[in-house]
Amino acid sequence: MNSCGLRCLFILLSFPYLLQADLSSDYYSKTCPDFDQTLVQVVTDKQIAAPTTAAGTLRLFFHDCMVDGCDASILVASTSGKTSERDADINHSLPGDAFDLITRIKTALELKCPNVVSCSDILVGATRSLVKMVGGPRINVKYGRKDSLDSDMNRVEGKLARPNMIMDHIISIFGSAGLTVQEMVALVGSHTIGFSHCKEFASRIFNSNAEHSADFCPEGMNSKYAAELRKLCSNYTKDAEMSAFNDVFTPGKFDNMYYKNLQHGYGLLESDQAIAFDNRTRPFVDLYAANETAFFDAFAKAMEKFSEQRVKTELNGDVRRRCDQYNDYRG
Repeated sequence: MNSCGLRCLFILLSFPYLLQADLSSDYYSKTCPDFDQTLVQVVTDKQIAAPTTAAGTLRLFFHDCMVDGCDASILVASTSGKTSERDADINHSLPGDAFDLITRIKTALELKCPNVVSCSDILVGATRSLVKMVGGPRINVKYGRKDSLDSDMNRVEGKLARPNMIMDHIISIFGSAGLTVQEMVALVGSHTIGFSHCKEFASRIFNSNAEHSADFCPEGMNSKYAAELRKLCSNYTKDAEMSAFNDVFTPGKFDNMYYKNLQHGYGLLESDQAIAFDNRTRPFVDLYAANETAFFDAFAKAMEKFSEQRVKTELNGDVRRRCDQYNDYRG
């Protein structure tokens, strides 16, 4: 390879977003024709057995894709020599059912077409299927991603929004991922399903000067809702698993109730409620609260765009045989 070729290769490897992945909806039609059928069957069985799987997998998807793209780096287990993304503090609460689902799908596909389907495509495909299964929109998904060759805990901080962040910071994080404010508001609508642990919003509902005061109410929150949350989470410091549904009215259904809740002070997380008041985000909250079709359309398009950014190719990725280990892992 001449010096120009070496320089070009160096630039591509240094700036992965310049790499163009050959994604397509029928990517596995010849190499693994049973891919979609197998994935949907495993997803269906898991969701029936554990109904919180949909919300957990959607959250796993976001935590993977926000950090250097959808490359399954979140699935890699830490070793004695390196701590991976999944052990960053913000990822400690990611549900085991979501990881288990990906392992089940990968195992089933390896039996049918070994070393063909990437873990990153499995996570994207499973998320698409689960969103639709719980009432959400159809998301047009393309395949052909490769799995990352690295997973580093130190790359996580600053790339995932935290509940207590100000809106400027949250918008900046989503902007760094190539998403507009409107796309951000649409994607945050994923909080219409699932739950959050009490520790994630305890500082909002408990007043440091009067922790259990019945009349204390955080700004923007419905007072009765705040009181019920304090009862629910009264013992959260002793039981770390205590949690509340993100959408108190239709927690298992993917709909636009999340936005309606925000308009009436039923936003669970501080960051949720903030988007209902910020002038940059409120118009979209109001739009999606009034029009579920508009929300579904925006969510599906944002998910498609988000899942196709910073994709790994053969030059900077591969197809893992096990989603939690690199192919060259020697244990």
